[in-house]
Amino acid sequence: MSEAPRIDTSERHPGILSARGDWTLANAAQLLALIEAAPASADDIDGRDIRRLDSAGAMMLSRYAVKVGLGLATVEVKPEHRPLTETVRAICENPPRVVRKDYGVQEMLARMGFAVEDYTREVLALVGFLGLTLKTALGVLLRPARFRATPTIHHMEQVGLDAVPLVVLLSFMVGAVIAFLGATVLRDFGAEIFVVELVGIAFLREFAVLLTAILLAGRTASAFTAQIGAMQSGEEIDAIRTLGLDPVELLVLPRLVALLVMLPLLTFLAMVAGIAGGMAVSVASLGMSPDMFLARLQETTELRHFWVGVSKAPVFAVVIALIGCLEGFQVKGTAESVGERTTSSVVQTISLVILLDAFAAMFFMEMDW
Repeated sequence: MSEAPRIDTSERHPGILSARGDWTLANAAQLLALIEAAPASADDIDGRDIRRLDSAGAMMLSRYAVKVGLGLATVEVKPEHRPLTETVRAICENPPRVVRKDYGVQEMLARMGFAVEDYTREVLALVGFLGLTLKTALGVLLRPARFRATPTIHHMEQVGLDAVPLVVLLSFMVGAVIAFLGATVLRDFGAEIFVVELVGIAFLREFAVLLTAILLAGRTASAFTAQIGAMQSGEEIDAIRTLGLDPVELLVLPRLVALLVMLPLLTFLAMVAGIAGGMAVSVASLGMSPDMFLARLQETTELRHFWVGVSKAPVFAVVIALIGCLEGFQVKGTAESVGERTTSSVVQTISLVILLDAFAAMFFMEMDW
């Protein structure tokens, strides 16, 4: 039988109140009436005679205690009710403080320091992951039967063939833009013919491999992170280890080999498309025939520019594959973590690709290659 909640006053000590009955959700209306009729102050509240108590009743008891100038911490209850009252008191009487963000110089420097430390950890993790991948690849080379050809071909299709239209279209448009801007500037000097060298050398050395790597960083690295992150979130990676398989050998090496094979091929297509875009603008705006454009390109452009551009592709492929896979393995197990790691994968990959390309450009120029 349910017992109505009530508050009794001690005859000897009027300031001491005694809570009795069932302080439960079913008696919420009566508890609200008790709170409304509560005195302005009290010396103490004794809750040891409360027969039944749930979270709603504990919250009402807290509100009653606060209204009489006390707190739930001063209310003595039965031992079995104490964990519940402590939990309710932590929520109701100690709300989380809203900390205002400090935008001062000191806080700015602190945030910069945390960012640098986080980037340092990411670089160290990438170097360690590279070593682990190389070790696993060496083991596969010693035992070729362990190499998984079917997943590799599958990822080659996803990474390479499916990206061909996008790479070709964007390279063609960028080549056309470079040729148009070059022709606009060189026309004042009567040197429009040098647009051929501008487009050819720019795409063979820099733009083709850089555009392709940036596109694959946004398209492929994010896909790798999302795929492996979903498996990590679903505990499939743990299941792979339980079966005695190596996740690096199973998931990383096929993606790495696919990128190593397809990125140089996509770079070559980007070179051809970019030069074709420059030729289209030259024919349309400069009155240059396609034969004249190709003859000028063959006469003035050296083969070394092609090899300089293609030599960067395997390095960028390794960077894209390793960062994409590493960020996937670092997913914590929630959908939010998958999104965060996917964003981090794209940002890190694009930043590192541009940084490496800048250093490579300066190195090749200094070496006169």
